[in-house]
Amino acid sequence: MDFHRKPTIFVNQVVLKVSDLKRSLAFYEKLIGFKILEQSERKVVLTADGRTPLLSIEQPDDVIQKQLRTTGLYHFALLLPTRADLGKILYHFIQNGYPLQGASDHYVSEALYFADPDGNGIEIYADRPAATWNWKNGKVTMPTVALDAENLLEEGKGDPWDGLPADTVMGHIHLHVSDLQKAEDFYCKGLGFDVVSQYGNQALFISTGGYHHHIGLNIWNGVGAPPPLENSVGLKWFSLVYPNEEARKKVIEQLKGIGAWINEKDGVVITKDPSENHIQLFV
Repeated sequence: MDFHRKPTIFVNQVVLKVSDLKRSLAFYEKLIGFKILEQSERKVVLTADGRTPLLSIEQPDDVIQKQLRTTGLYHFALLLPTRADLGKILYHFIQNGYPLQGASDHYVSEALYFADPDGNGIEIYADRPAATWNWKNGKVTMPTVALDAENLLEEGKGDPWDGLPADTVMGHIHLHVSDLQKAEDFYCKGLGFDVVSQYGNQALFISTGGYHHHIGLNIWNGVGAPPPLENSVGLKWFSLVYPNEEARKKVIEQLKGIGAWINEKDGVVITKDPSENHIQLFV
């Protein structure tokens, strides 16, 4: 998984707001197979390898249900180490009767789509070998076709699903934004990403290091969609990892150069995109 290591810029943590922490923890721990890294009355930090935080769930005071037609999370995506792992979790979902919202072959990857109890979108996927990805003029071919579920289940036969493999990473995040051009300027001119795929004027996929995408951006909730309220279920923030402090400082200057909001305090650097999706910049 070289696309999720330095010097690539990649997503490594997602923090979600949920309406019922106990219910969400049962879902993420028992169905998905996360391990608890830290736990308090209002927050749980989850991990796959017992050391690295991947997902945190928090229950805000006076939390309200997920708001429709707003900016924010479309889905976060967990990348499994192998196709066999994806087959195992598909069989696990079938055994548990948990509904999928979709299952697709994107040529670069195979993916399952579903949601947590609050409607927060989730993708679990496995990449095909990077050598098989089709690139032309700096853009990768990434269609959406039917998943061969029977073949995938066949590959996953063997040991039952017993939780996320230790090598699971946060593969990418996909966001609802209010203006695609403003989002492209922020993420590319500010944060340092490259556009690698585009679906007309509806969605962009961006990455560094030749990955098929570290971030997806879409306007499917409407041009000019407002941000959700602070206490709404949904995305609180996600993080990007930069290879070193010099690279992070360069990005901070780029963000200031395009007039982006940024806050630096006690070594913590936070910015937000034009749609008010919050991002922490790590090294």
